[in-house]
Amino acid sequence: MEAVVDEVVAPEDLQKFEKKYSAELAKGSVSKDTKFEYAWCLIRSKSNVDIKKGVELLDELIHKGTKDDQRDYLFYLAVGNYKLKEYERGLKYIRTLLKNEPGNTQALELEKLINKAMKRDGLVGMAIVGGIGLGVAGLAGLIGLAVAKKAA
Repeated sequence: MEAVVDEVVAPEDLQKFEKKYSAELAKGSVSKDTKFEYAWCLIRSKSNVDIKKGVELLDELIHKGTKDDQRDYLFYLAVGNYKLKEYERGLKYIRTLLKNEPGNTQALELEKLINKAMKRDGLVGMAIVGGIGLGVAGLAGLIGLAVAKKAA
């Protein structure tokens, strides 16, 4: 699963699909296939700005298309949100997919990956908060000692 979420789009592919998307947009209407292809490239970019744009395009598509289309939209919405560290949103999309396809192994693996990242980032966050708390408590203790020495 890491291979899927770590895959990076080739710059020439991104350019190719961006041109196709822009050309259709200039004509007034972008096909769902073109929008998906461009979003798929954006999701695989290294740039968070690109990934966000890809997520936005997929959000526009989510209520359109066949069940197969929607599976792809939900999966890549989960991947994009995972890459943006928007784990709650990523889980929402992957669980919607799993509601429709409980045996989808790729979706199950992505769900595990998102849960693992949430735990890892949650623990790291707790450690930082804990460290700050200890630092503040230590500083308050030192100030208390200084005040006590002055009073004595």
